[in-house]
Amino acid sequence: MNAVAETLTEPLLLRDDAHGVTTLTLNRPGQFNALSQPMLEALLVELTGIAADASVRVVVLAGAGKAFCAGHDLKEMRGNYTKSFQQALFRLCGKVMMQIVTMPQPVIARVHGIATAAGCQLVSMCDLAVASDVARFAVSGINVGLFCATPSVGLSRNMGRKEAFEMLVTGDFIDAAEAKRRGLINRVVPIEVLDEEVAKLTASICAKSPVAISMGKQMFYSQLEMGLDGAYQQAAEVMACNMMCEDAAEGIDAFMAKRKPVWSGR
Repeated sequence: MNAVAETLTEPLLLRDDAHGVTTLTLNRPGQFNALSQPMLEALLVELTGIAADASVRVVVLAGAGKAFCAGHDLKEMRGNYTKSFQQALFRLCGKVMMQIVTMPQPVIARVHGIATAAGCQLVSMCDLAVASDVARFAVSGINVGLFCATPSVGLSRNMGRKEAFEMLVTGDFIDAAEAKRRGLINRVVPIEVLDEEVAKLTASICAKSPVAISMGKQMFYSQLEMGLDGAYQQAAEVMACNMMCEDAAEGIDAFMAKRKPVWSGR
C-alpha cells in the first residue's frame, strides 16, 4: 500500500481513554485538521457516545501535526458548491458545537498550534482551553470574502464585543497571551509542558463529584441566556436539587470529618 492510500485510510479521529479522561485527536495533519463533513460527523458520533458514558469524566480535544485546527475544509466547500451542501455543513457544525455545550462532561481544548476560523470556534465552544505559548488564533474567513458568522457565536460569548468584532472583520491573528487576556483560553504554558498542564486540569476536575459537575455545567450555560431574576431562580433550584444528592451529603460529612470524600455519582 502506498503512502497516499495509507493516509486516506487513517482514522479521522484518534481516541485515547485513561483514568476517566477521553482524548479525541483530530487526525488530518496534512490538511491542518480541517473540519471536513466526515470529520464533523465522526466528532458528533464520538461526543454523543461519550455523553452517555458515565465512566468518562473529562474530554480533551487535541490536534495531530502542526495545527490544532485550521477551520472548515475550503477545498471540500468549493467542490460541493451548492447552497444545500453549505447549509447541511454548517448545521452539522452547529450540532457538534452544541453537543460540546450540552454534554455533561467538561470539554477541554488542548491547543498546541494555530486555531483558525471554525478551529477558533471549536476552542471558543469548549468549556475550557489550555494553549501553548506558540499557539495563535484567528477568524480568517474575511480574508477570502467569507465573514465567519458561525465562529462569531462562540467568539462573542467568550470576549468583549469590540474585541471579537475586530477579529472577525480583520482576520488578524492574536497570540496565546492575548487570547488569554481576552478570555478565549484559560491557561498558557510553554509547549513542552502543555500535556502536563492539561493533566493537572483534568485531575482537578476528576477529583470532584461527577453529579455536581454535570448539574453545574448544565446550569451554567442555561443561566447565561436568562435575565438576572430568572438566573437566580434557576441557580437556587439547581443548588437545592444538588444538596439532595448523595455526593453533597458525602462531601459535607467528609469535610467536617477532615477526610477525603468518596463520590458515588448520585
